[in-house]
Amino acid sequence: MAIKRRDFLKLGGLTLVGTAASAAVENLLIKGEAKAEGYTSAPESLKGKRWALVIDVKKCKENQSTCGFKCIEACNVYHNIPNIPDPKKEIKWIWKDNFEHAFPEEGTNKYLVEKLEGIPFILLCNHCENPPCVRVCPTRATFKREDGIVMMDYHRCIGCRFCMAACPYGARSFNWYDPRKYLSKVNPLYPTRTKGVVEKCTLCYERLADGKVPACVEACPAKAIIFGDLNDPNSEVNKVLEERMAIRRKEELGTGPSVFYLID
Repeated sequence: MAIKRRDFLKLGGLTLVGTAASAAVENLLIKGEAKAEGYTSAPESLKGKRWALVIDVKKCKENQSTCGFKCIEACNVYHNIPNIPDPKKEIKWIWKDNFEHAFPEEGTNKYLVEKLEGIPFILLCNHCENPPCVRVCPTRATFKREDGIVMMDYHRCIGCRFCMAACPYGARSFNWYDPRKYLSKVNPLYPTRTKGVVEKCTLCYERLADGKVPACVEACPAKAIIFGDLNDPNSEVNKVLEERMAIRRKEELGTGPSVFYLID
């Protein structure tokens, strides 16, 4: 069917309007990011160039019967993480697993396996130096801050789950349901999420802004989790890494994990 000249002009006008709108949205995003980059933090906030966690596996093993993994509990409560009974659709920011699952690539080292078998490993987002999740996100909902924290913008997330496919650590969860239905109590200091978005550990960026360490670090009674700036040679994380042997998950992938595990 032939298109009349009047209808053709209407279609052309709508196309121009759509193009202009897209350009306007893109400009807003760029301006928003530029504004975020120029943001000045409060004087009391903790500042670093590359935040990292060092987890003392030996202390975890020695205190697992008494601590009850308060690090996990503190994170769940503070960040309004829902308790969904279906393990295939659960939401997890920080969890525990055994050495064989956490480090499958080390399975050929029988001496290491014998030494670490049965020890609980605390797992979470590794806040990689080269995060593959950031590269594949089409809406920039996940991005890396200047201090190394890999963030999530729940408002930009469209639920495509590309980031979940790209993450080699299984550190991201998708909200199949409205998570607020599975919360018995809500912490008003942290926003709840919605159905259809991805979420994960953000290294308690909101607590850092108030001059506090991550909730898991503060809650650990055995002081098995150490937090600090990997780029600061005088930081506690650097001092302990110089003195003791540590491993990182799937280090051979080149992602540059910022979570270290002390094994000696």
